[in-house]
Amino acid sequence: MGNKIRITAGAIEAEAELNNTETAEAIWQALPIKGRVNLWGDEVYFSIPLSLQLEAGQEVVSVGDLGYWPDGNAFCIFFGPTPASQRDEIRPASPVTVFGRVIGDATIFKKVPARTKITIKGK
Repeated sequence: MGNKIRITAGAIEAEAELNNTETAEAIWQALPIKGRVNLWGDEVYFSIPLSLQLEAGQEVVSVGDLGYWPDGNAFCIFFGPTPASQRDEIRPASPVTVFGRVIGDATIFKKVPARTKITIKGK
């Protein structure tokens, strides 16, 4: 793991650590990033100003994973099941590049309403 980021969405703040993918590096170089929260089940996502290719795409992710969704040029934070999930898995709408992980309890994002301003900054 590598660079650390701070995610702020309304009153919710979390720290995350990026991995060593090219996607993580591109996102790190684009910071700070701002957007508005969209919700899809227990997933926060928002478009970012990057158009990246899928890198080691994953169809199933874990609680706390940060994913880049190429279909929507979106930064995703996974904290529970989505409408596409089967049983206890966490399944994005389509494969994502996992580029980092929330440090600590990612389920705090359950408290973030749609359309909340979200900011990603380097730490």
